[in-house]
Amino acid sequence: MVYDLFVIGGGPAGYVAAIRGSQLGMKVAIAEEKFLGGTCTNVGCIPTKSWLASSELFQNIKEAKKFGITTENFSIDMKSVKSRTDRVVMKGRKGIEYLLKKNNVDLLTGHATVDGLNKAHVSDKVVEFKNLLLAQGSHPIKFPPFNVDGVMTSDEIFSLDKIPSSILIVGGGVIGVEMANFFSSIGSAVTVVEVMDHILPNMDGDVAEVLTNSMKKRGIEIHTATKTLSVDKIADGFKVAFEDKERFEKTFEMILLSVGRKSNVTDDIKAIGVALDQKGNIITDDGLRTNIPSVYAAGDINGKYMLAHVASREGIVAVTNMKGGNLKMDYRSSPSVIFTTPEIGSVGYGEDELKKAGIEYKKGLFPMTALGRARTLEFNDGFGKILTDKGGNIIGVTIVGPMATEVLMEGVIAVHSKMNLDNLLEHGFKSRCPLQSGQKPVFFFKGGIHDRNHLWNFRCTFFRLSWNKNNSHAS
Repeated sequence: MVYDLFVIGGGPAGYVAAIRGSQLGMKVAIAEEKFLGGTCTNVGCIPTKSWLASSELFQNIKEAKKFGITTENFSIDMKSVKSRTDRVVMKGRKGIEYLLKKNNVDLLTGHATVDGLNKAHVSDKVVEFKNLLLAQGSHPIKFPPFNVDGVMTSDEIFSLDKIPSSILIVGGGVIGVEMANFFSSIGSAVTVVEVMDHILPNMDGDVAEVLTNSMKKRGIEIHTATKTLSVDKIADGFKVAFEDKERFEKTFEMILLSVGRKSNVTDDIKAIGVALDQKGNIITDDGLRTNIPSVYAAGDINGKYMLAHVASREGIVAVTNMKGGNLKMDYRSSPSVIFTTPEIGSVGYGEDELKKAGIEYKKGLFPMTALGRARTLEFNDGFGKILTDKGGNIIGVTIVGPMATEVLMEGVIAVHSKMNLDNLLEHGFKSRCPLQSGQKPVFFFKGGIHDRNHLWNFRCTFFRLSWNKNNSHAS
């Protein structure tokens, strides 16, 4: 049998593409050598959020007295947390397997090796195909001085079944700060080391500042602009030497290395002539096409945006284009969400990015301290920020605060559709919803509290302007 589409990799890009391809009338096979679901389901998004669900509930119980609730004799059991997470992950894998079967996709278990533009083998089975989608994902980066036995990456951390007394988290990116929040909540002494000037180096500085302050309030030690010089294994953990302005040493029971991932581009892929960039990622256009007409690449393997929801969309775009479509990825409206305390959601341009590029923009900003709904939740950290171009079209939205990862979705629609502020003002929202944090910055552009239809009645006491007379910003 010659398949219309052969997909290598059963992660968010691969399995979604396989299902969509079958729905479009293609005969599809997919190969996965480990577990369906890829990084996201097995060692990424899903287990992380499962852990965070447990730690957030535990933290809320510890702070219940704020809400008039008395609690006593409670604890967290890491073995039970791990067992629950394992069940959640397993359900995800089985769900994906069911969807593949339901959509008549042939699942081949084993390592796939590409033998040519129309042939591959999975273990001892030969597979012939017309189109190939490469979706093998990525692996954590590990390098000296961290190549010491016992140093964990995000691929190994979820095997943990006990609470470490202390943990060093190397890297203040998304994985690092989420893990820092988890371990601090369950009782570990947490230290975060970041080589850049602030944590979340790909986010706006004001976002990083709010999260830094919040993490420090929770007892997390943060060192930025700091290099790790050496890591030595000792009887009860690790001795680590650092350097910022001066050299210093600390000991930790555990180390988590979370400094990024590298795409899984193997020699057989290189042999068929797929073009790679300087970092070793497969080069694709906005339609996920490689330099070879019948070969596409989606997900982490192209190195563009290593996010599960982006990978799934890339898979859909790729197979649609194989069938003669002309879809293109809109990476600018792909959201970034971070499950910390407070939560962070961002889409479109960041303010620092616009300043660096010298692009003129307008900004509206509203602090969480002035939002009634946030106060009822005992949240004082964060803000809502909307960026527009000179014509008032929304080009960026950032929300830092409770439920920001969910509230952001309206901002995604606004950025993707290039919505104008006036259009956004035409829609009403429930008066006391945290969504107000995304809505209130709009009013700063209008110079008043109420819109023309008086849909909201907010007090102006907490309003503050953050721009010049014309609301314009340019570097």
